[in-house]
Amino acid sequence: MANIKSAKKRILVTKRRTLENKIIKSRVRTAISKFEKNLAEGNIDNTRAALINAVRELDKAYSKGTLHRNTVARKKSRLYAKFNALNA
Repeated sequence: MANIKSAKKRILVTKRRTLENKIIKSRVRTAISKFEKNLAEGNIDNTRAALINAVRELDKAYSKGTLHRNTVARKKSRLYAKFNALNA
């Protein structure tokens, strides 16, 4: 265990940030899985709504600093590719 006051604070801050990042990542994974579930069902309207929600969650994760810009771009690109394949 840390003895220095600043080290103790860093431990607390790290715990809080880790918890926040877990929550954000979980929301992203949930949104993507809902999109993929709707995609498998083939309902275009629900799939479009789920896509918009998933993209929104990805953008929030990037703005909070949880996910890297390129990771978000890659995931969004794959989601849009799957959605466009459904429409084609």
